[in-house]
Amino acid sequence: MSRAGSGKGLNRRTKALLLTIFLTFLMVLVYVSGSLIPEEAVGTDLQRSGQPPSWAHLFGTDNLGRDLLLRTLKGLSVSMTVGIAASCVSAVIAILVGIAAAVGTRAVDGAVSWLIDLMMGIPHTVLIILISFSLGRGLRGLLVGIAATHWTSLARLIRGEVMQLRSQHFIAVSRRLGKSSGWILLHHLLPHLAPQFIVGLILMFPHAILHEASVSFLGYGLAPEQPAIGIILAESMRYLSSGMWWMAVFPGLLLVLIVLLIDRLGENLRSVIDPYSAQE
Repeated sequence: MSRAGSGKGLNRRTKALLLTIFLTFLMVLVYVSGSLIPEEAVGTDLQRSGQPPSWAHLFGTDNLGRDLLLRTLKGLSVSMTVGIAASCVSAVIAILVGIAAAVGTRAVDGAVSWLIDLMMGIPHTVLIILISFSLGRGLRGLLVGIAATHWTSLARLIRGEVMQLRSQHFIAVSRRLGKSSGWILLHHLLPHLAPQFIVGLILMFPHAILHEASVSFLGYGLAPEQPAIGIILAESMRYLSSGMWWMAVFPGLLLVLIVLLIDRLGENLRSVIDPYSAQE
């Protein structure tokens, strides 16, 4: 019975690993294909403006005759670039703040916990708009806004993990052997925090993409000339009444699909590398 259960668990982890590899390849393919699309391929051509979906243009064309499929892929690569950069910065902030709260004094822990509660009590979209607007909008304001608002959940998780690890027997043994706090952090804490950090970073990614798209849609994010998904959806709103439904439907569906796939990627990655999930 135990062997059968072990084989079943191994098979489940193998399936999760294969699905993780496939989803990673798919995300890389979307990102690279969108990044390699030249500007000439999404140039204006008024002779084919407002064409519905066809074999020549699977997503149709927009009001300026630009191929909507190519423009959506290019916009996704822009949104993914913003999401990757902001998520990496936010994840680094999370692990630094989480460790500081767990190993610092009671006053530091209380201040960090208060800051986390405050940040989580404010809607992310509102806070991102305020930060982006104060920094002059554009790419810099959007990156700072997303990075400054998405670290709280991961920081709380890291804090809890560190506080749990501090009570473990091997930490006490290392202290009795004269190991410094830096040595314990490098050799004990960080290796145990790596799975949570990686999974938290992946799961933060779709939220960053959605907030980039929503803030750009509202006009407080990327510049209008950039082919981001939020810009494409904002432009489509002006032409829905004229029957050009494909300008909003296909980019919106592709954005939702990418976000769901990345979220599934994070969940599968957790079952592969997280020792707690692996034993479930």
